[in-house]
Amino acid sequence: MEVKRREGVDELLQAQAHVWSHVCNFISSMSLKCAVQLGIPDIVHNHGHPITLSELAAKLPIASSKTKYVHRLMRLLVHSGFFAVETNGVEEGYVMTPSSKLLLKENTTGLTPFLLMMLDPFLVTPWHFLSAWFQKDEAMPPLQMAHGMNIWDYASRSPELSNPFNEAMASDTRIVMNILVKECGSIFQGLESLADVGGGIGMAAMIISEAFPYVKCTVLDLPHVVASSPKCINVDFVGGDMFQSIPPANAVFLKSILHDWSDEECVEILRRCKEAIPCAEEGGKVIIVDMVVNTKNSNHTIVGTQLFSDMLMMVDAVGKERDELEWHMMFKDAGFSHYKIMPVLGLRSVIEVYP
Repeated sequence: MEVKRREGVDELLQAQAHVWSHVCNFISSMSLKCAVQLGIPDIVHNHGHPITLSELAAKLPIASSKTKYVHRLMRLLVHSGFFAVETNGVEEGYVMTPSSKLLLKENTTGLTPFLLMMLDPFLVTPWHFLSAWFQKDEAMPPLQMAHGMNIWDYASRSPELSNPFNEAMASDTRIVMNILVKECGSIFQGLESLADVGGGIGMAAMIISEAFPYVKCTVLDLPHVVASSPKCINVDFVGGDMFQSIPPANAVFLKSILHDWSDEECVEILRRCKEAIPCAEEGGKVIIVDMVVNTKNSNHTIVGTQLFSDMLMMVDAVGKERDELEWHMMFKDAGFSHYKIMPVLGLRSVIEVYP
């Protein structure tokens, strides 16, 4: 009986720790945001060898009275895997990890803009409306309940959201596209033209154009987005609405676009894509970079992050992350004949869809 009682106590305490861990998950995110805002990744990186706690504190832009608290922030960030501790021969010091290297300000494939955008109060506030949203027969997402307009309308009127959003998407695109053109470049071979729909400030199109100069790229996005796009020799920018028409091309490219929209809206977008490309015999296709959720995937981090992203789409927009059956049904409803999924981008897959 004593063993069973102890097992019951252990189970209860483990359950308590599990609940506490998830309740406090936001502390990890906000601590990481603090570290980025204080420039800790850059300070550790620029030091060149393990940096001691006292050396780090001396270089931080903080009040002298806060120096004694730095070790507590770093202890959590080490536990979270964003820094590691090594000896410099005499003392222990902090060093970078692959994750913190993605948070360097000068890293062209860094994710600092993505982190700062995702943790902005504008995107955090709607989560406080989630339970109220569930209790109402309301079509608008929690973000719209919180701010009185959807994210696209708000961005079109607010450069302080639109610009960081575009930079955040570009930072993600740099990582994904540089891998895509190297590891899966064959999907672009044979194309003469490509329309990047919802391509933002053109980061994906510019990377494709640089890797495959013979592919003429056109970026379609909303007029206020296109207005801030850079000049590029082999990339044209067109302001428009993907629900109305898409510039004709051999292939249409959709990176992280369809997960923003409902199934019905995605079918409409895909139909516009089908109108823009030639038949399959002439090489027409749609190239999608998006998540394909597989809850049976053994990689717990991948699955968990995909499910987080699915909830994010529910709160901020009207979209979702889809499993293969859901993708299949949308392609069928939009009039496509077949598709091929390549799970080669970690969280996301490349999907080639043929008319």
